[in-house]
Amino acid sequence: QVQLVESGGGLAQAGGSLRLSCTASGRTFSRPAMGWFRQAPGKEREFVAAITWSRLNTYNRDAVKGRFTISRDNAKNTVYLQMNSLKPEDTAVYYCAARQLGSLATMRDEYTYWGQGTQVTVSS
Repeated sequence: QVQLVESGGGLAQAGGSLRLSCTASGRTFSRPAMGWFRQAPGKEREFVAAITWSRLNTYNRDAVKGRFTISRDNAKNTVYLQMNSLKPEDTAVYYCAARQLGSLATMRDEYTYWGQGTQVTVSS
C-alpha cells in the first residue's frame, strides 16, 4: 500500500502564494505519474495538475495555468504544487494522488492512491 501525506496548506490573501507538498511512502511502484486535485464545498473534486515521473511532461487545468506549477523530487518521493497569484476561487481542500502508470491523467478514477487532503483558504 502507498501512503500519501500532503502539507503546506493554510490561509493566504488574494494575490499571495502557497506551496503544497506531498510525500509518498510504503510500497513503491515503478515510475508513477502524480497529480493534484481540489474540492471546494458543495462541488465535485476537480483536476488541477499532473506530472510524469520523468518531469518532462506536466499539465494544468486552464484556470490555474500561469499561476500554479507542479514539480517533483523523485529522490525524496515528493511532489509539489507552487501556487502563486492566489484567488478566492482557489479555496478548496487539495488532494495529492498517484497512479500506477507513468502517463499523465486528468480523471479521478485514473488514480489509485490518494492523500487525506490539505485545506487552502484564500481571503479577498
